[in-house]
Amino acid sequence: MRSPVVFSHGKDSEPWGQKIIVLAEVARQLDHPVESVDYRGIDTVEGRVQHLLASCESLPAPPILVGSSLGSFLAAAASVPLSASGLFLMAPAFDLPGLPATPTVAACPTVVVHGWRDDIVPVDKALAFARMQRAMAYLVDDDHRLHASLPKIASWFEAWLISLRG
Repeated sequence: MRSPVVFSHGKDSEPWGQKIIVLAEVARQLDHPVESVDYRGIDTVEGRVQHLLASCESLPAPPILVGSSLGSFLAAAASVPLSASGLFLMAPAFDLPGLPATPTVAACPTVVVHGWRDDIVPVDKALAFARMQRAMAYLVDDDHRLHASLPKIASWFEAWLISLRG
């Protein structure tokens, strides 16, 4: 069985937004079980991290964690306790006012995708994290939502998932 892919949406988003729908289909086509955690109604970052950890308790294998914006922060924060087998982070919300410090992440294959025109999370924050993790980084001419780059992101995600098979 392939590692489950667990998606974490952004602060004001929903569990089956446009990016997650597209990337979940890519994962399913590669025979990965897919989950998308619903954080609506949970207002604290700590509460959301605990919800992610609880949502993954019964998984049959260490998950591949995929996040967007605040969901990337959650995926990163949960990566060590869940022994994540991979991190795919889009427009990661790191080092922002009101958020805890950037978490220590699992030593696993990590990808960061960020838009040059992101007006919510400065691109420098994503680059600093990617540099620190020695993560693969993709920078696109897009905004925070990354919708214009979704076909490229789906292609990168597919190739990355295949690469995780070793």
